[in-house]
Amino acid sequence: MDSITQIVLGAAVGEVVMGKKAGNRAMLWGAIAGTIPDLDVMANFVADDLTALAFHRGISHSIFFAVTAPILFAFLTERFYKSGLYQEKIYKYIAVFLWTLFVGVVLLGINYIPYSTSGNLNFYLLGGSLFGLLGLLYLFYSNYLSKQLQEVNLSWKNWYWLFFWSIFTHPLLDCCTTYGTQLFQPFSDYRVALNNISVADPLYTVPFAICLIIARFLTRGSKLRFWVNWAGLIISSIYMVWTVTNKFKMNKVFEKSLAKQELQYSRYTTSPTIFNNVLWTGTAEGDSMFYQGFYSLLDKQEEILKFNKIPKNHHLVKDKMDTRPMQVLPWFSKDYYCIKEGEGDTLKYYDLRFGTAKIEPDGSDGDFIFGFKLYEKDGEFVAEEEEPPRPGDGEIGNVFEELWSRVKGI
Repeated sequence: MDSITQIVLGAAVGEVVMGKKAGNRAMLWGAIAGTIPDLDVMANFVADDLTALAFHRGISHSIFFAVTAPILFAFLTERFYKSGLYQEKIYKYIAVFLWTLFVGVVLLGINYIPYSTSGNLNFYLLGGSLFGLLGLLYLFYSNYLSKQLQEVNLSWKNWYWLFFWSIFTHPLLDCCTTYGTQLFQPFSDYRVALNNISVADPLYTVPFAICLIIARFLTRGSKLRFWVNWAGLIISSIYMVWTVTNKFKMNKVFEKSLAKQELQYSRYTTSPTIFNNVLWTGTAEGDSMFYQGFYSLLDKQEEILKFNKIPKNHHLVKDKMDTRPMQVLPWFSKDYYCIKEGEGDTLKYYDLRFGTAKIEPDGSDGDFIFGFKLYEKDGEFVAEEEEPPRPGDGEIGNVFEELWSRVKGI
């Protein structure tokens, strides 16, 4: 899932594990712990695209890491509080900065939703967000910066369990997305991907975040704070169960539609489209083609009326299968990929599990969401990730408008 969601989940789990003993500190450290696995993206700055792709959601997202890493994190945190540094003003200002950053990131994500779909900001939403952020700073000043902090006398064991659960729930949530998670590293590089929720889903995240923020300002150890925090966890969990039922329904519709149109296939995969769990895409593999179709839970008929046929073109890389790109990329995409000829001697590799950007593909490179450019460089076959289209890049506004229209059903 996206970083905002993981921060929210980590903070809520931290509150469950140690909220009565540590108060808001439990949320803060839970949020930090929930972010730690995604620090593997730092590899993007020092590694090539293929290495970064294989490393992300690898060892830092494993059960092994969740069990072992908290040993060190708990030791450092316990020593930090025993030093008394947290009583210093500098610590208070750092804590306020981190909390403000957390809420600011959540609000930024909420404001990004209308911007990503239309290319324009909602100024009412933006104004309300800025007003809320200023109010937060006032509350921090009056209720935190100007008061003496309570002493923290928590054991290494207390901190271990906070870090363990906040880190462990991170890869469990990521397993529900299409990207996949190497949950069993370093013993296996198998990517667990259940494909039942989008990597960014506001209906999962926003209610969860609202409950967490409300709980943050309630009295430590109170029943109301306990239940508000749990409300966020329960609501998000119920929503997650709903996504699983949606996937089962999509699978049935997909199988039925393929059979009705007499399309022969060996396997298939289904997943929700971005920002929602109503519109789904399915991809079935035939001998020389992939069959891809969209289905909305709001469609009048439980049937996919049209399948887009995407040539596999695997023969274009037949003599490149022993190269590093063709070892890593098919592993990552679980062999759900197609090849297209690019300019000159370049080839384009597209991962079909993420669907297409357009409901009605026109055969252009902009059809696909996730791809790589393949070409020879200094006698070596290399891969370079293609940048996805972004708001303001011309047709992207129309793409989201088309997506939203299709979500509403046909």
